[in-house]
This record gives sequence, structure tokens and C-alpha cells, in this order.
Amino acid sequence: MHVTAVLSLKGGVGKTTVVLGLAGSALRAGLRTLVVDLDPQGNATTALEPGATETTIAQAMERPSAALLASSIAPSAWGEDVDVLVGSEDIERHNHPDPGSQRLGRLAHLLASLPRDGHDDTDLGLAGYDLVLIDCPPSLGQLTRSALVAVDRAVLVTEPTIFAVSGVQRAFEAVQAEREHNPDLQPLGVLVNKYRSRSSEHEFRVNELRELFGPLVLSGALPDRSAVQQAQGAGVPIQRWDTPGAREIASQFDSLLGRIVRARSGRSLRARARQGPDA
Repeated sequence: MHVTAVLSLKGGVGKTTVVLGLAGSALRAGLRTLVVDLDPQGNATTALEPGATETTIAQAMERPSAALLASSIAPSAWGEDVDVLVGSEDIERHNHPDPGSQRLGRLAHLLASLPRDGHDDTDLGLAGYDLVLIDCPPSLGQLTRSALVAVDRAVLVTEPTIFAVSGVQRAFEAVQAEREHNPDLQPLGVLVNKYRSRSSEHEFRVNELRELFGPLVLSGALPDRSAVQQAQGAGVPIQRWDTPGAREIASQFDSLLGRIVRARSGRSLRARARQGPDA
């Protein structure tokens, strides 16, 4: 199971758009996916239109258990292979500015209840997932930090503006700091969103990012296209919005998804090598 956080410490850069784009690519690739909506704004939940649930992630984080997890997950309107751990404004009460290790481990404990190896838990109605995507809030409190404790990789989203570049620097520092609690955590890369190729300011900021982060800056910045808003307004994945701009962006999400899958597979192979030939 690939578990990836998508984060930025500046709002409005399009991290939810990236989560949705990855979920759409996973759907097209046949990967069973769970979107975890940790952002109190709940935009991922709104876009995916899941069915009604008895509880939400706020209750599930209060007392992490398999039963509460199951009652907080619903299928999305996109298809049976994309489920949502439903968000809520109430999750903000868990966003403690200085959480202890027990609070930081709640999300990891919750996700540990998910069945592994593609098997479903028929008694609780929990599905086995190939991919878990966590949409983090744009702040560095308990919610974002607990996501970093629970994942293998983090995608850092930015737009090519001065304030967003500052935000992604802080996000990178947060990933590095959280490795104290999660040694397996690695930044998958810095993804530039809303890029306009004719903007000299955007070109300058992308070069600045490359100076700061080197090869961590992912190739293929996501262009600023109206197709993204159009697809979200229609409640469909960008992969189903048949315009040249949508196809361009969908192809880049496919590439990013492939990078996530390869990173996790490579980690598994290295772990087996360390365990020896009988692992």
C-alpha cells in the first residue's frame, strides 16, 4: 500500500487539485484508492461527493479504531475504486500547535487498521487499498505533522510565486524534522503548479526552486489551465475532461503517480535486501 501526503504550508497553491489529479490517474490505472481529507476546509470531500457516513475523520481521530475508520469511509461519486475518509470542519479541534507523540501517532494508528495485501475486511466493511492519498491543511500543526508520521512519501506543492516558494521551504524543513518520528519519510519531490510559461516571474521562481532543491524539483510543472476548474466544477476527474489542456495535465498526473509507485516499490525491495534472502 502506497501512502503519500500532499502538502503545502501556503494556502491556494492547489494541493487538493493534486490529490484529485492523482486519484483520477489511480482510478484510470485500476488502483484502489483512499483519499484522506485532513483539511478542515474539506474541499477534497466536496469534490469527490462521497455518500453519507455515520462519522467523519474528526471522530475517527478522537478514538482511532477500525470500527470508527470503517464508519467514516464512503465510496466517491467518481467510481467504486476511489473511497473517501470523509473530512469535517470539526477536524480543526485536533490541530494542536504542539502535539505530543501520542497525538502525532493517531493517524498512523488509524490507517494501520486498513487491511493489507489487497484483502478486504468483510466484517467491518474495510477495503484493502493500493494507494492512500492524504490532503493536508496548509498549516504546520498536529494534522499535517500526524500525516507526515503516517506516510512514506510527501509531495510538496507550490506555485511559482515568492510567498509560495517560502512556504515550500518551510514544508521541506517540516518533512526533515518529522523524520525523527518517522525515519522512513522522504520528500518525493517539489511539484510546481499553476505555471505560465510566458511569465518571466514564474520562470525566475522555478529557477530559484531548482537552486534551492536541485533534482527534488519535479520535471513537468503543471500548467495553469482552465480545464482544472472546469472538471472540478463538473465533479469529474481531470482525466475525463476531454480538452487538450486536460489531457496535458492528466498525462503529468500519470507520471507523478508512476513516481509514487516506483518509490514505494524500491523501498520494499531495499527492505527485503536488508532482511536477507529468506525474507
